[in-house]
Amino acid sequence: MKEPFIAPILRQIRIKKVLPVIQKTKNCNVLDIGCGWNAKFLSAIEPYIDKGVGIDFKAPNIQTEKIKTIQATLMDKLPFENSSFNVVTMMAVLEHLQNPLIIIKEIDRVLGWGGQLVITVPSKISKPVSEFLAFKMHIINEIEIKDHKHYYNKKDLYDLFKHTNLKIIKHHYYQLGLNNFCLLKKEV
Repeated sequence: MKEPFIAPILRQIRIKKVLPVIQKTKNCNVLDIGCGWNAKFLSAIEPYIDKGVGIDFKAPNIQTEKIKTIQATLMDKLPFENSSFNVVTMMAVLEHLQNPLIIIKEIDRVLGWGGQLVITVPSKISKPVSEFLAFKMHIINEIEIKDHKHYYNKKDLYDLFKHTNLKIIKHHYYQLGLNNFCLLKKEV
C-alpha cells in the first residue's frame, strides 16, 4: 500500500510526541492500538521497549524478539488478559471508532494500575483542513478522512474518560491546534 507523501511526516511528529513516555517507562510493555498496515510506530520504538503488540484490522504479520502484530477489528473486546500492558498507545485511531467508549473501557481493563495511555486525535477544527488536504489537494489519504466518525476537543476527551479509571494528566493541542495530545494514567 502506497502512503500519501505527508503520512510519514505526520507519523514522525506523533512518534516524537509519544517517545518520551515510552523512554521513561521501565520494563515497557506496549499495546499499540491501530498499528496500521505497516506497524511503523512499533518498529520505531522497538529499541526502547521490552515487549510490544500492535493490533489493527489491517495489521501485517510481524513477529520479532520484541514485537508482534495481531490482525483484529476494534469492535468490542481486546484479545488480552487484564492488566497485560503498562503503556497503551492510540495514535490517530480514536476518530475512526464508531463506539469509542467500548474500546476505552477495554483499554482500562488491559492497562495495569499506574499504566499510561497516550492518545493523539484530530481536534474539531481540523475537520475542514483535513477534508481540504484529502479531497482537494490529495496529499493525505481520502479513505482515512472519509472514515473519521468523531473529532474531539479537550472537553470531549474529559467527558469520554470520566467513567473510567483513566485520568487525564496532560492535554495540549499541537500542529496549530489541529490535533490533541493526551496522556492518561490508570488510577484507583
